[in-house]
Amino acid sequence: MAMEGYRGFLALLVSALLVGFLSVIFTLIWVLHYREGLGWDGTALEFNWHPVLVVTGFVFILGIAIIVYRLPWTWKCSKLLMKSIHAGLNTVAAILAIISLVAVFDFHNAKKIPNMYSLHSWVGLTAVILYILQLLLGFFVFLLPWAPLSLRALLMPIHVYSGLFIFGTVIATVLMGLTEKLIFALKSPAYSSLPPEGVFTNTLGLLILVFGALIFWIVTRPQWKRPKEPNSVLLQPNGGAPEGVEASVAMNFGNMDKSDSELNNEAAARKRNITLDEAGQRSTM
Repeated sequence: MAMEGYRGFLALLVSALLVGFLSVIFTLIWVLHYREGLGWDGTALEFNWHPVLVVTGFVFILGIAIIVYRLPWTWKCSKLLMKSIHAGLNTVAAILAIISLVAVFDFHNAKKIPNMYSLHSWVGLTAVILYILQLLLGFFVFLLPWAPLSLRALLMPIHVYSGLFIFGTVIATVLMGLTEKLIFALKSPAYSSLPPEGVFTNTLGLLILVFGALIFWIVTRPQWKRPKEPNSVLLQPNGGAPEGVEASVAMNFGNMDKSDSELNNEAAARKRNITLDEAGQRSTM
């Protein structure tokens, strides 16, 4: 099935991928060039894993997971395969987000810095907890064929809304974190004097913001939504018959009955023709 406005979708998709990739590259340049690199030793080098993993997993990979259903090249793939890809990308993003939290808490504990005192930390931890709950809900309700269809239909709007809400919350949290880090780290010259690191990191924040805006635009266009599969079959829980199977079976049985009756009529007609031929032959003889 052809996508309406395919060229516009392709242009936005390429733009989103480019901006998201640049966001990851800018984050790596920031921590490697301005923040002295990466490590896992309880120092600031371990803290630097936090922005790298958050931007890579919780922003870029999560954004791709949100729009994966919109890719028209995957519309011929089965819905189960796309659900598995969606769940896999979200799982990778969740793992990276958890590791980024471990890096922050290790750094704070090693340096005797208080934990969970800023708005950035409150909103960030809330987003991670909600994201894990969202991932578990999607896995047990939508990926596995256990939940009844009525429950799936009820939770689907909530699942879609909460996914977008969490993604928007992550974008806001990242922007707060960048600002907070620059205020604490840039003392001489101060952040207010627009040093090169401040300008570079502000540019990184703008890239992340643009990436989020592109993802939101792509995922909210109804003409780019994955079409429903015409021959899709949803399994009922508890070993029930698939939805729509009863009707198809009934139609097949109806067709079978009709075929049997037609065959019986044809057989009876042949018998009558054979009887008439035999009678004609006897009369001729």
